[in-house]
Amino acid sequence: MGEQSSSPWHLPRLESRTRTSASEYQPNLDIFLEKLTFINSRYKCWLLTPFFPFCSLLFTAGFAVRSYGTWNYDNLNVYIASICLIYAAPPLLELANYHILGRILYYVPYHSPLHPGRVLSTFAFLSGIVEALSSWGASYSANQSLTDSQMNTGHALIKTSLLLQIVVATCFIALTVTFHRRCLQSGLDNRNIYTPLRTLYISMTLILIRTIYRIVEYFGVASLRYRDPGFDPQSMTPVVRYEWFFYIFEATLMFINLAMFVVLHPRRCLPESNKIYLARDAVTEVEGPGWKDPRPFWQTVVDPFDLISLFGRNRGHGFQKFWEDDGIQGPPVRPKEGSGSEQASK
Repeated sequence: MGEQSSSPWHLPRLESRTRTSASEYQPNLDIFLEKLTFINSRYKCWLLTPFFPFCSLLFTAGFAVRSYGTWNYDNLNVYIASICLIYAAPPLLELANYHILGRILYYVPYHSPLHPGRVLSTFAFLSGIVEALSSWGASYSANQSLTDSQMNTGHALIKTSLLLQIVVATCFIALTVTFHRRCLQSGLDNRNIYTPLRTLYISMTLILIRTIYRIVEYFGVASLRYRDPGFDPQSMTPVVRYEWFFYIFEATLMFINLAMFVVLHPRRCLPESNKIYLARDAVTEVEGPGWKDPRPFWQTVVDPFDLISLFGRNRGHGFQKFWEDDGIQGPPVRPKEGSGSEQASK
């Protein structure tokens, strides 16, 4: 990566090709920011996908700061700012995926494994725990003046949070697959369902690969002591020393993620209101009363599947199946050409 700086932090001096890489991402991210903002405004989906433009903004700002840092490689604050901005965007993309799956479940309520509103609240709660562990661990591991025992505690917390990210993402994918299988087994055939589901699979796969990269990266540097007089930057793992790992497994993967949602935005398939659902004939869209959850919020977070109603004293007093009262029945049929939410929105 070039010769080392004289800075006590041993920040790597970036070569011209790294400067080029950082500057090439920024204008494309500017386009994504513009496109996603336009789509949100055109389709009036700020409540459905509010995180997409914000993620693009974070990435754009992060790479702008990173481009500046390639010419000011001795400035530690610039480097930290770029890392914070770039690393803050993927968790928001995960939140966007949680919200999108919830809206898909609102659209096909009769195959939903749980109340659609619980997808975002439950997984956001779990992600909040993960982020809290990560922040708690960072406060210990980043302070080189602490004892080895305290720093090891911080590293353990961060490692735990990274591994839990894999667990949470796997649970989310398992929930998506469960819903997907129910649709296939019932013979439900509508592209407005399967197109956003495929984008969710791709998006979460990219995020999982990125998370694995972060795990490998952190496990390789957790035991290093940068302030030790004998510290040699060349002793760091190649995943940290060579920036092409970052540009492939962080920047490029998230770049593809945003590009995919520009082309296959979920609002092109899903209705604006979550009260509109697809009838069981797989063609007709009906505006229903909405799927309400009368339980207290804390109970919806602790018990997202409403197991108390299923196995407890309130058995049989679950949610109202309003889709059974719309008068539309019969076996699923193949949707006619041009039907769906996108045409209805026009």
